[in-house]
Amino acid sequence: IMPGYLNNVHKFREMYGIHDVDNESLNRLSNLNYQIKPFILRRKKIDVVHDLPDKIENNIYLDLPDKQKSLYVSVLKDSEREFQEVLATEGIGKARFKVLQLLMRLRQICVDPSIVYENYKGEAIKMEKLLETVSNYVRDGHKILIFSSFKMVIDKVKDMFDKNNISSYMIAGDVKSRTRMELVDKFNSDSTNCFLITLKSGGTGLNLTSADVVI
Repeated sequence: IMPGYLNNVHKFREMYGIHDVDNESLNRLSNLNYQIKPFILRRKKIDVVHDLPDKIENNIYLDLPDKQKSLYVSVLKDSEREFQEVLATEGIGKARFKVLQLLMRLRQICVDPSIVYENYKGEAIKMEKLLETVSNYVRDGHKILIFSSFKMVIDKVKDMFDKNNISSYMIAGDVKSRTRMELVDKFNSDSTNCFLITLKSGGTGLNLTSADVVI
């Protein structure tokens, strides 16, 4: 609404893009903060609401069952060997990219190996614990938000919930913004138990005030 106020996009990136954290870059960011301060009002929950209970965090640690652990260790060893080969033949640039791919594969195996390997028929401890945890919360009348980085995980959770009569809505990258708002309004007003959301598509900007549990 004020073209040129923060220069053009190229100048803006040059001024405020990724720099080393030094006095000059801190001064630039301080200047940017001063420029945008008149247009941004930020209030934290603690500043405006004094009668809500504190957020309670409950970290659940799980040991991988034997078959899932065996697969994880096998892929880890293969990944280390693959990384060393890429590092030796193609250099650190390619190796960095390879590491991200390998780490993502290991994360997916921890959630549910069948995401990566369709013929996997063993246990998926996180999925089993999720079903148990959500079932208990639903029984006690809670409404639950469930986030994942992976669309395939959300799809699998949706299918698992449907089979166990746990009602849910789902938002991923293929859901249009208008439909997202409609689903949010429905969830806040009806008795649906869970909202399944990918982090990329719904990590911010959704006003899901009716939920009191986040997984």
